[in-house]
Amino acid sequence: MRMVGAIALTVLSSLLASGQAKPQRNSAQPVADAKRESPFICYVYALSPKERDRHFNELGPRLRKLKTGVRELADGYEFQFPTDWKTFQLVAEWVAGERLCCPFFEIEMRVDKEGGPLWLRLTGREGTKQFIQADAPDWIK
Repeated sequence: MRMVGAIALTVLSSLLASGQAKPQRNSAQPVADAKRESPFICYVYALSPKERDRHFNELGPRLRKLKTGVRELADGYEFQFPTDWKTFQLVAEWVAGERLCCPFFEIEMRVDKEGGPLWLRLTGREGTKQFIQADAPDWIK
């Protein structure tokens, strides 16, 4: 998920103005202190050039095509996928990269019982849902 133009900046600006988002630092390292919150910014440089290309240009588009459903949540979204081995591996690899570039996300992978679907849940503090809407509209279509 990449920052997209004016919409994402508008969301971020309004959150900063209201005091809901308080950037504490400008590094790609995960925040160690749970009381500190990273800003709503995708740190693309937390990934190497090769990892970035794989994450944004291969995994993201492939997973959007594999997605079989979307659930809107109060604080984010859930994305449904088939449970075949290859899709499970792709989602897990995407999660490993996403947690580095967007450390403000709470990310969960879940497989429903009795052969049910794989779910990828992206949630977080207030403003997370709006970030997803602005930054990743193709994911929630």
